[in-house]
Amino acid sequence: MNIDWQNLTFGYTRTDYNVRCYFRDGKWGELEITSDEYIPIHIAATCLHYGQESFEGMKAYLGKDEKIRLFRWQENARRMKRSAEGIKLAVVPEELFHKAIVKAVQLNKKFIPPYGTGSSLYVRPLLLGTGAEVGVKPANEYMFMVFVTPVGPYFKTGFKPGDMMICRDFDRAAPLGTGHIKVGGNYAASLLSLEKGHDKGFASVIYLDAKEKKYIDECGPANFFGIKGDTYITPDSHTILPSITNLSLQEIAREMGMKVEKRPVPLEEIGDFDEVGACGTAAVISPIRKIVDLENMITYEYCKDGNPGPVSTKLYNRLTAIQYGDEPDPFGWIEFVD
Repeated sequence: MNIDWQNLTFGYTRTDYNVRCYFRDGKWGELEITSDEYIPIHIAATCLHYGQESFEGMKAYLGKDEKIRLFRWQENARRMKRSAEGIKLAVVPEELFHKAIVKAVQLNKKFIPPYGTGSSLYVRPLLLGTGAEVGVKPANEYMFMVFVTPVGPYFKTGFKPGDMMICRDFDRAAPLGTGHIKVGGNYAASLLSLEKGHDKGFASVIYLDAKEKKYIDECGPANFFGIKGDTYITPDSHTILPSITNLSLQEIAREMGMKVEKRPVPLEEIGDFDEVGACGTAAVISPIRKIVDLENMITYEYCKDGNPGPVSTKLYNRLTAIQYGDEPDPFGWIEFVD
C-alpha cells in the first residue's frame, strides 16, 4: 500500500473489503464480506431503470490517541430510512446499518488516514433495487452494501474561500419531489449545471427554489448557511437535503451563544451576511469568498482578506476537533470502533 496521505483528493481508492446484505422473500439476510469491487446485477434491476437507489456519506476518523471514531451514524441510518420510504426501497434496520458500517471500517483499518493529515475514511452505505421489473413499480429484491475509501478535502481549496455563482437555468429538485431525501436522481440532475459553473471558474453553484426563484436552496451538493451578527441562518425548504453537518453546526452555534434561524432565505438577503458558506459531510465547511449573480451583474463579496471569516473558522475548528477527538464531545456524537 503506497498512499500519499498528505495529498489525498476526494476520490475513490480501492480498499480490501466491502460488506453486503440482500433482501429477499421479504426479509434481510446475513452480512457477507467480499473483496470484489463489482456487483452482478440483473439487466432489468429497478435501480438501473427507475432510479430506485439511495446512498449515505459519513466518515471515520483516527485521533491522536489512535482511536477510531464514527460521527453521528444514527442520523445517517435515519436519513437512509427516510430515503427508502420516499422511493419504496426496503428499509435497512438501524441495527443492520450499524453492524455493516462498523464491519467495513474494521476490515479496512489500515486505510484510515493518519491523524494530522486532514484526511479521513469515507464510508459509503448504498441501497439498490436489484429485483427485475419492466413496469414502473418497486423491486421485490434489494441489496444493501457498505464500502470505504480514504479521502481528502471535497473542494480543491479545502477550508479556504471559494467563489460560487447563482444558478437560474437549472433546478436541483422539484418543489414536491425528492430533494429532501438522498437519492441518486438529485445528483444526476445537478451534473450539467455544476459542470457549467466549473467551466466559468466557480467552485460550485447556488440553486434557487424551483417554484419562484426567490429563495436560496442549496450550494451544489451542500447546504448553505450565512452568518449575520450573532445569528446562524440556514434555508428551510422541502427541496433541501437535511445535512447532518449543518444540523451539528447549528448545535455548536447555540453552544457558542449564537442564535439559530432555519427559515426561507430570500436571494436579496445574501448581501446582508457577514459570512457565508457551504457545509456537508464531504467538505465540512467551504467558506464562500464571493457569490456572483451573472444575470444581474452583481457580485457579493466576503472574506475580503482572503481568509475564512472568524465565526466560520470557530465552527469548523470546533466540529473537526470533536470528530478527531481533540476536544470533548458534550453532545454524544462520537462512537468508538474497536
